[in-house]
Amino acid sequence: MSDESPQHAYQVLARKYRPQSFEDMIGQEAMVTTLTNAFKAGRVAHAFMMTGVRGIGKTTTARLLARALNYHSDDNDGPSTDFSKIGHHCERIMASNHMDVLEMDAASRTGVENMRELLDGVRYAPVEARYKVYIIDEVHMLSTGAFNALLKTLEEPPDHAKFIFATTEIRKVPITVLSRCQRFDLRRVDADVLAAHLKRICEKESVAVSDDGLALIARAAEGSVRDSLSLLDQALVQSAGGEPIGAGQIRHMLGLGDRSRIFDLFDHAARGRAQDGLSELASQYRDGADPVIIMRDLLDMCHEISRAKAMGAAAGFDAAPDQIARMQALAADLTQGQLARLWQILTADYSAVRLAPVPLAAAEMSIIKLASAAEVPPPELIASILSEIKSGNFNHPGLKNLSRPGLKAPLENAAGPSPSAPQNRDVEPDNNLDNNITDIHTAPPKPAATSAPNAALKPVPETASNFESFEALVEALPKEKIGIKSDIDRHFRLVSFRPGHLRISKLKAAPPSLIGRAVDAFTDLTGELWVIDIADEPGAETLKEKRRREDKERAEKDKSHPAFKHALLKEAKLIEIRSTAPTST
Repeated sequence: MSDESPQHAYQVLARKYRPQSFEDMIGQEAMVTTLTNAFKAGRVAHAFMMTGVRGIGKTTTARLLARALNYHSDDNDGPSTDFSKIGHHCERIMASNHMDVLEMDAASRTGVENMRELLDGVRYAPVEARYKVYIIDEVHMLSTGAFNALLKTLEEPPDHAKFIFATTEIRKVPITVLSRCQRFDLRRVDADVLAAHLKRICEKESVAVSDDGLALIARAAEGSVRDSLSLLDQALVQSAGGEPIGAGQIRHMLGLGDRSRIFDLFDHAARGRAQDGLSELASQYRDGADPVIIMRDLLDMCHEISRAKAMGAAAGFDAAPDQIARMQALAADLTQGQLARLWQILTADYSAVRLAPVPLAAAEMSIIKLASAAEVPPPELIASILSEIKSGNFNHPGLKNLSRPGLKAPLENAAGPSPSAPQNRDVEPDNNLDNNITDIHTAPPKPAATSAPNAALKPVPETASNFESFEALVEALPKEKIGIKSDIDRHFRLVSFRPGHLRISKLKAAPPSLIGRAVDAFTDLTGELWVIDIADEPGAETLKEKRRREDKERAEKDKSHPAFKHALLKEAKLIEIRSTAPTST
């Protein structure tokens, strides 16, 4: 057996540095001010509800509140939040062994019998303290019967009884219970406040941890003080022989990617360099970075660059000067619409990576998706094109660059073409577009037809003006487009048609990507930009419905022939009707 006595056993930092007074609480100034003023004014409620994320200080606050209610010293004999002197009951209350302060874990005692057993003692006065205090942790775990048993006592408790509840799931607590309590929402602690707190603890423990490392721990804790102390406990054993602990060691411990490498990954993806992005992702994965954490870091990077774009020099960053310069440079190259599009992709893919059976594969697909989005024209350019179409001034330079499928619009030239870019013919202005357009889609630029810088574009067999009807346009789609052709036949209800522009009614039960695929198909066919917008008015029948109607009408007409009225054909079954008209060869 070890010679080490229990009192000398190692105590984890989360317990060793548990707040012993309200002044020790960090990040909860609003709650502390409210409670302090309430005690000074003598307006102390009989029931309190503490809510917040795990490790934020709910149970600690409950014990401090019980200590304040029963505070008694040689100089003070009334409730007080000033613990400058240790009271007669303070140590036992904070150690959870005071007979008048009863703590119950609702997660293990959820039944109505447990609640009745607890409440049986409410009518009895406290033995030695001023109040009998009931602390119920994880109160949302109580059963419906237990809550009902608590209601009456909670509404009209004896003067000597106080109730303090703590929960992480406030929505699961019945409103009838909440209405009888004074509620305090304990907030997540800001990362900079948490890092400063960890630094003070390191000084007390006589250990050296870099500021960058403490910042990493604070961010990983997500506002939870207990989580940050648990991570710091883990970090303190990373150093051998008392050497300073750097950010690299903590990053490796947490499975985080290097911040500069995260920026490299985001930069590759945002600029459409899918191959470089996948190589960087694989490198970070080999170095121990978790794909889920990489996705979260990419979200943080996108958020910071978006703030740099929106606020400029006024945006404050928690990063090194060289990293701030890189973020500002990328923010200058990207539009706000592109950043918003990247954010939407990352937000959706973050959940996908978390749930994927192979997170790395899902993260790679997300990088490919981000790089593909970089090839799509910026939303601001599409809005400008649409505005010019509606105004009749259809001379946007970016449109001339995008209206030919052989041209590619790089990210840095998204706002306009290069001087040597081939120019497309003017498109007929549209002065009749509805002002209430609900959906607008344009085709993304296609890969270059040739690698030569000024090579001639490959001629296209058809132009938009060659098609006089919507049906002719759809019929002209090649055989390899059979899938999109079938979807258009079944779902498109035409409102109006003219070369380069379709107006259809709202789609029902159609694939989400149908309109975008249709724009691609028509653009590939004609070599010109197509616009498809959605109208609120009902459209005509679909092409499939039209063919069925025409076939039915033709069959009815053919069946009216006298030959079908012959007695021998009454029980006959019609298999096929063929036309005998001569066909041209």
